[in-house]
Amino acid sequence: MNLFVLKTWLQAKFTKDERGANLVEYILLVALIALAVIAAVVFMRGQVSDKFNEAGSKVSNAPNP
Repeated sequence: MNLFVLKTWLQAKFTKDERGANLVEYILLVALIALAVIAAVVFMRGQVSDKFNEAGSKVSNAPNP
């Protein structure tokens, strides 16, 4: 049993296993995209609201067929 533990420890210590690095990179990428979307919504909030209000008023003032 001790040789198995020693073998496992040595493999973990001296082999390069980068499987977890991909997950970290994807998490950072998703976080960066989320921050960009949040920043765009915050900075464009007034313009988007004006466009929706303008479209809504055009729809409500449109003549009925």
